[in-house]
Amino acid sequence: MSDAIADRIAKVRVAVIGDLMLDVYLDGVIERISPEAPVPVVRARDQRHVPGGAANVAANVLAFGAQVDIVGLIGCDGKDLADALAARGYVDQGGMVVDSSRRTIRKQRITAGQQVVRIDFEDLHPLSVEIEQALIQRATAAMASADVVVLSDYGKGVLTDALLAAVIAGAKTMGKPVIVDPKRRDLSGYCGATVITPNRGELVAATRMRCETDDEAQAAVASVQAICGSAVLLTRSEKGMSFYPTTGQVLHFPARAREVFDVSGAGDTVVAALAVMLACDEPIDAAIRFANDAAGVVVGKAGTATVSFAEVIEATAKADGHLSIDGALVSRTEAIETCRRWTAQGLSIGFANGCFDLIHPGHISLIHQASAACDRLVIALNTDASVQRLKGSSRPIQNEVARAQVIGSIKGVDLVTLFDEDTPLELIEALQPDVLVKGADYTIDTVVGADLVMARNGRVLLADLTLGQSSSRLISRMTVPVPDV
Repeated sequence: MSDAIADRIAKVRVAVIGDLMLDVYLDGVIERISPEAPVPVVRARDQRHVPGGAANVAANVLAFGAQVDIVGLIGCDGKDLADALAARGYVDQGGMVVDSSRRTIRKQRITAGQQVVRIDFEDLHPLSVEIEQALIQRATAAMASADVVVLSDYGKGVLTDALLAAVIAGAKTMGKPVIVDPKRRDLSGYCGATVITPNRGELVAATRMRCETDDEAQAAVASVQAICGSAVLLTRSEKGMSFYPTTGQVLHFPARAREVFDVSGAGDTVVAALAVMLACDEPIDAAIRFANDAAGVVVGKAGTATVSFAEVIEATAKADGHLSIDGALVSRTEAIETCRRWTAQGLSIGFANGCFDLIHPGHISLIHQASAACDRLVIALNTDASVQRLKGSSRPIQNEVARAQVIGSIKGVDLVTLFDEDTPLELIEALQPDVLVKGADYTIDTVVGADLVMARNGRVLLADLTLGQSSSRLISRMTVPVPDV
């Protein structure tokens, strides 16, 4: 994938039509068993709202950098979902039909290192004629300006027979490809779609045929194609993906997962990636490879998640041996997401900060002590502007990118990020580390953020110092003037 594709992605538009949901994650810790019943007591620490279902498809389209129009159903309580979408850049929510007779579908997950329980809030009574017609009208309007149409069917009732028929027929008239993520057991309702994307379990449920081997899968797909006349992209877990065109050779793509942590919403990512690439007029094999790579990234994230175009390209390059991102400099947003994923995986996170201008044995010792005290170590660097405020206009000697590259290459450093404030307090609040590391020339009560970390049952490590080592001492011994940076 070339850089030029990223520019093309920004110009394409995808219409996503289907079952909108809100995924709610309440994260906490289990400290005891309830005296009322033999169940764990979860002490809540954080709650976040994430677009789910068709809304997650749309969120993935946005994360790739494309434009999206969403058509679906919400209740009068849809503000949380609207806010979650707005936080991801989607503000034009005219396609979302409000049905006062039902609640917005909400999946509430309670997690404490792993998922403890999920509670679903949903009303599944049939749509009224008025609501169904409103959805068809808004779907037709969204298709008119779209390059590709996605039907995200979670079996919650939005994609009725009448709506499916109207959308597929309308898209055909407009010359727009239609991609369907199916949940029905009777796939005949998708007749005329361009591509249907079942997973292995959905294909078995729809056809009542085995599909473990290549031959079995091909036979099951053939029975679907006899009904729908559509190409089929079958996701096959550890066997990757297989694409069955209506005519021509079957294409197989091996799985690209690097670290499988959570498969929630992986199908949404596949559909979104495929839609975006087809909207860019990429060949079908290239589009599927990108979708396959995107799935390999998203299953390494906790909960319902999205991936960006850059993440897919970077992860693919790393898997192919062209790139190593251990200790890489990342944005604050990426650092927060990575730390959240590590925490959900039960990994302890260490945090150390500083200017790290001229690396010396004292820095190395501190990093090694910090790395030994945690599973993943984050190094936070003062930006150049922050260093100048703290140490004067002649500092830093090396700019922030150079300092990040050097510190990130040291064994034990897993991630590097920057902070522009005079102290790292705001970053510590955002990353929520388990171990806070400073040199032994500090005391716990003078370490910025110590109270926050210890309040979360974390600890502060005062690392042993290496005598006679400091960047300032090295600079003072230089025989040439230090230029302003």
